[in-house]
Amino acid sequence: MAEQYQIFEQSIDIQASATSVEQCFTDLGLMHRWLNPALRCEPVGDWRTEVGSRSRFVIQVPLLMPALQSVVVEREPGLVVWQFEGFFKGRDRWECCPSEVGTRLLNRFEFVIPNGLVRYGFNTFAADWTKADMKAQLRRLKRVAEEVYQQTAR
Repeated sequence: MAEQYQIFEQSIDIQASATSVEQCFTDLGLMHRWLNPALRCEPVGDWRTEVGSRSRFVIQVPLLMPALQSVVVEREPGLVVWQFEGFFKGRDRWECCPSEVGTRLLNRFEFVIPNGLVRYGFNTFAADWTKADMKAQLRRLKRVAEEVYQQTAR
C-alpha cells in the first residue's frame, strides 16, 4: 500500500515587499522570532538556503527531542522548499506571491508519517494543534515581515 501524504496549506496577506517576507524565512535570526519556541532550527554547517543546504529541526519534547533532517531542494527568489526526513518525511514549501496589499505568503506542508503508531498518535492528538500552530506562526511571521519592511522603508 502506498503511503498517503497529508497536506496542510495556509496563506496570509502581508503588507510588505516579497523581499522583506522572504527574509523572514531565509534569515535564521528572523526565523527564530516567529518559529514556535518548541521548535529549534539548527544549521548543519553554515546557515544557507541555497539548494543542497542542510538544517535540522528539533522539537523540544522532554526526553524525546525528535528531529527532522532537512535539505533545500528548490530555491528561487521568493521560494524555498525544504525536504525533510525523520519521524515525518515530506516537504515544507514557503512561497511569496504578489498580492493587492503587498505579498501573499503560502506555506504548504506535505508529509507522511511512516510509523503507524506515530501516525495514529499524530492524527489523534497533534494534527489539529499543528494546523493551529501553523496559522499562529504565519501571524507571527507577518508581524516580523511588516516590521522589517517598515525599517527598510525609512
